[in-house]
Amino acid sequence: MTAALALGCYAAVVGTVAPKALARSAWPYRAPALAVAVWHGLALSFTIALTLTAYHLVTPTWHLHSGMSGLLRFCGLTFDARIPGTGPVGVPAVAVPAAVALLSLARFGHELLRARRVRDRHRVVLDLVGRRSARLRATVLDHDTPAAYCLPGRRPRIAVSAGALRLLSPAQLESVLEHERAHVAGRHHLALAATEAFARVFRWLPLAREVRAQTALLLEMAADDRALRRHPREALASALYTMAAGRAPSGAFTVGGPGAVVRLRRVLAARRRPHPALCGLMAAAAVAAPLLPPLLGCAPGLE
Repeated sequence: MTAALALGCYAAVVGTVAPKALARSAWPYRAPALAVAVWHGLALSFTIALTLTAYHLVTPTWHLHSGMSGLLRFCGLTFDARIPGTGPVGVPAVAVPAAVALLSLARFGHELLRARRVRDRHRVVLDLVGRRSARLRATVLDHDTPAAYCLPGRRPRIAVSAGALRLLSPAQLESVLEHERAHVAGRHHLALAATEAFARVFRWLPLAREVRAQTALLLEMAADDRALRRHPREALASALYTMAAGRAPSGAFTVGGPGAVVRLRRVLAARRRPHPALCGLMAAAAVAAPLLPPLLGCAPGLE
């Protein structure tokens, strides 16, 4: 029962306190890719802590340290334990964490398939109404509103409107296209699908709300950073200003959108990378966070 209490308290801190502290921090905007890893580490850590808490609650009298053979026993789990009061045969207690894990994985798979179906339908529309530009490596749409977006996945597409071609200079246009290529190359849709699945499974949780909103914004910033490696800051900033009101279909990434103002300020500001020691600490935290719940569950004395 002590292990269940420790794991439950840890899950409560990760699910409520940690996201507020991380959302108020300044360093994530200076290292957005690393910040995405930290957010995902927290989400995975909470899921593992919750599954282990449920396991220890349904097996309050089971001795956790009855051997270290195999990973399950190391994590405080065993196939031998049965849920009390489930009959002479008994339901394996490991079914509880397995159910939580399978629910999360099923939701992730559902989000991937749903987003892919939406993108596939829109990809067909793009092929019908747009014209392919080999020079731009994009599909041009006959639309006056300046917009650009990408459809990631196995058959990616980058779309840009005729309005954007008229309003943007060559340098601005190239910076916008590089931004969209960063989303495709980075497979950012997988990170978004994971956060969307987590948010839908744990929609009541502050961590779920923050990880979905922050990941979407941080991925846009990471794409901005890739564009800035090859193009002038002024080109991307002016393009963001021109296309701030742009929208994209569901399942797509757009250079404009709700976070464009925040990103514009970031691009214009003198960028300062976080201290290498802080980056190393945060990278270690992203890796260590999912490992902490199993260590709490099998720590000596927490039986």
